[in-house]
Amino acid sequence: MARIYAGILGLLAFLASLARGLIHGGGTETMLQTAWYCLLVFAAAGYVIGWLAQGTIEDSVHSRLAAELAARQAARAAHSGAASQT
Repeated sequence: MARIYAGILGLLAFLASLARGLIHGGGTETMLQTAWYCLLVFAAAGYVIGWLAQGTIEDSVHSRLAAELAARQAARAAHSGAASQT
């Protein structure tokens, strides 16, 4: 997920920077250099955001599965306890 976010944000920043340079009539070399820096910065930011998002999702899924397994084990224990008393 981190690589996907990095690729999307980096490319988006690169294209937005190129569009800004074309609209404002900047020099080609300066425009491409600025676009390259924007790509690097936003790709790094996207990687960090994607890494954090992936960790958050994995933690959420892990806690949900742990809660569901605990509930199932409690239900089985209650069911087997009730069956052994009769």
